Amino acid sequence: MIETPALNVLDVVAEFLASDPSDEELLAYRFSDDLQDRVHDLLDRNGEGELTFYEERELEDFIRANRMLALLKVKTRLRLKGIDD
Repeated sequence: MIETPALNVLDVVAEFLASDPSDEELLAYRFSDDLQDRVHDLLDRNGEGELTFYEERELEDFIRANRMLALLKVKTRLRLKGIDD
């Protein structure tokens, strides 16, 4: 049986970004409580070595999404301060 998460973090982030958020909305964006609960569960169970192959992939997606959002937020803050790359 293939395990599929109820919420795919990459789909959620893509949907948010496709909504063309304002700078303020982007800077304020956080994962929903459900997604935060899920990633905390995955992190806890990863520390115990209890993740399935699919859960490991899901955790990697969370890490990628978080890094991408962090980078977007930094670039947005710099742009708002008039500092360009």
